[in-house]
Amino acid sequence: MPVTKQAIKKVRADKRKTIINLRVKKNLKKTVAAFSKNPTTAALKTVYKLADRAAKTNIIHKNKAARLKSRLSNLVKSPTKTRKKSNR
Repeated sequence: MPVTKQAIKKVRADKRKTIINLRVKKNLKKTVAAFSKNPTTAALKTVYKLADRAAKTNIIHKNKAARLKSRLSNLVKSPTKTRKKSNR
């Protein structure tokens, strides 16, 4: 148990922050799962927003957010046309 007054306040603050952080993390996971089922540009924009916000507040690491955004953006990309090489 914390002894000092400040340590007692810290325990209360940590409890509140844990609840908020878990809510943000669950929301991000739920949005990513929904996007994986139906990849659209609007859903991708929402995932980007949530991932950036979570990374900004150190709920997830910034590299994890970047990796997540990169992998999900590949689901939306349309197949590019391949060019034939010229025989010069």
